[in-house]
Amino acid sequence: MGVLAAAIAVGLAAVGAGIGNGLIVGRTVEGIARQPELKNQLQTTMFIGVGLVEAMPIIAVVIALMVM
Repeated sequence: MGVLAAAIAVGLAAVGAGIGNGLIVGRTVEGIARQPELKNQLQTTMFIGVGLVEAMPIIAVVIALMVM
């Protein structure tokens, strides 16, 4: 059961990160299209957000390994 729980946790974390990254990048592209002069600020904020979103699946993998 521990292996199944770990697999589900990692899978859901990956799906959540994919959705989160898609939303972040999509909204950044919209923002750049509306105000091209803010491109550098928006990209910086986007990279910070993507980094935070990507940390969650890594944490999920670590927790899954601890459960196993």
